[in-house]
Amino acid sequence: MGQPLADPASAQFTTNPPRDLPTRRNTEMLLLAFAAGLVTIALVLVEANQEQALTLSILWLGLAYLGILAAAHLAVRRWAPYADPVLLPCVALLNGIGLVMIHRIDLAKAETAAQAGRDYSPGVTNQVLFTVVALALFVAVLIVVNDHRTLTRYGYIFGLVGIVALALPAILPASLSEVNGAKVWVKLPFFSIQPGEFAKILLMIFFASFLVSKRDLFMVAGKKFLGVELPRARDLGPILIAAAAAVIILVLEKDLGSGLLYFTIILVMLYLATERVIWVVVGLTFFVAGCLIAFNLFEHVQQRVENWLNPLGPRYDAQGGSYQIAQALFGLGTGGVGGTGLGAGRPDIVPEASSDFITSSIGEELGFVGLAAVLMLYLLIAMRGMRSALAVRDTFGKLLGGGLSFAMVMQIFVVIGGVTALIPETGITAPFLSQGGSSLLANYILVALLLRISDAARRPATRPKPPQTRQAPISDAHTVLVQRPPARDEKNGRMA
Repeated sequence: MGQPLADPASAQFTTNPPRDLPTRRNTEMLLLAFAAGLVTIALVLVEANQEQALTLSILWLGLAYLGILAAAHLAVRRWAPYADPVLLPCVALLNGIGLVMIHRIDLAKAETAAQAGRDYSPGVTNQVLFTVVALALFVAVLIVVNDHRTLTRYGYIFGLVGIVALALPAILPASLSEVNGAKVWVKLPFFSIQPGEFAKILLMIFFASFLVSKRDLFMVAGKKFLGVELPRARDLGPILIAAAAAVIILVLEKDLGSGLLYFTIILVMLYLATERVIWVVVGLTFFVAGCLIAFNLFEHVQQRVENWLNPLGPRYDAQGGSYQIAQALFGLGTGGVGGTGLGAGRPDIVPEASSDFITSSIGEELGFVGLAAVLMLYLLIAMRGMRSALAVRDTFGKLLGGGLSFAMVMQIFVVIGGVTALIPETGITAPFLSQGGSSLLANYILVALLLRISDAARRPATRPKPPQTRQAPISDAHTVLVQRPPARDEKNGRMA
């Protein structure tokens, strides 16, 4: 029998050698090819239903989209090989559907402009360029952030930069920051940017790092108030100041939709960190009180509520009235279950059909079935993100992944709720679908962080190598004298 191995780790590697887990990158590649095929077919259907000749613009859009996806796939294969294989294809399909709808609305607006003798610049070209820039940022985040845990070192810096980015439009004059009554933009000579989209991600990183460092204090320390154990003021102060500053700035900028989004994200991350329902109850109480105060103080909030309660009321044709939401509801009703077909509806009647109300355009031409399929894509992104957050090994990754995934769900809920009159209209854009550069850039950064967290969650843990006994060099080896054994007397069977 052989000698048993002295080291159990060595025995494990000898009897059960480690196997490489599949990275599933080929699965991702096939799903991306499927998404590119669907988008190309959708572009052809739009051109056919618009009775347009199949021009080279379709070929240009299809090839550009395919090249962008190929670059993104190669970047993930190189810098995040174990990342979730479903996240990027879902995002790519949403982005492609957005490009198709923007191109479809461009055709209708170009025809209207031609009848009026005016020139029209298509918005889909800019959207493709924004997609290229967004994917460049996506790749940059994957390269720079090789470990999501390094973000905790700069948590307070991210929080400060996020607050400054939120406040910047508020301190600028209206000519440089206001669009449609909301001061959320920074208008530059060649382009405009919405800093709040990036501030959302920066503040989530700050909240996650802060809650990780103060988690125990949020659960046990401090005094009791109405039966609730509150943390000490010096521990609770930073997150309260940051949250209050963000919400107040957004209220002053008349961007109540983003204020709702930020508030719910903070509340959910606080619950994930402490697992105490009382924080949700307290947060919802403050939310209801804030809604009542905002309704009594701000006229534009009263207008939004009136438009929501009575879309066909006396404010239908008024400035800032309910014409937009009413037309969106008419479009959704026209689409019904199956939709009118790509290119066969009239989504261009709705103001801001390619940005704030692009989901109503999708609902009109793809119907309830198509809009539900789009919502399922968002649900898949959120579920895979939550799954990665649960599987990752560090608390910061769990909190950040959960916050990023919930932000995606909450944002699309606010968008769809406003379009369908479930809640008052907020003016938030749908991630990856709506026309605009700021939202697209910020959301691709968000997806890059989710992929980085999922890569850490799915990457196999490195096993310790079995110890190896090093043999001394021959020059250092000791000389051993070996004695010759005594001779054996074969005749007598004894040793000589």
